[in-house]
Amino acid sequence: MAKAALGWSNPTLAEKTGLHRNTLNRAENGEAKRSTLELLRRVFEEAGLEFIPENGGGAGIRFRNRADGTRGEH
Repeated sequence: MAKAALGWSNPTLAEKTGLHRNTLNRAENGEAKRSTLELLRRVFEEAGLEFIPENGGGAGIRFRNRADGTRGEH
């Protein structure tokens, strides 16, 4: 969901994280190591996303508001 929100492809995500495409595929299939998930989250947050905890409608993401009133990178 985060990758799609940013309009990133797997090659773009691989470039931004330094992860191999096979590692990204495992993450998308729910088979990633904790360290991989932490790296992905950090990269997505640096790109302006905020992870929202489950609140009855399920977990999700949104663009974080920046100090200048605009939303994160897209």
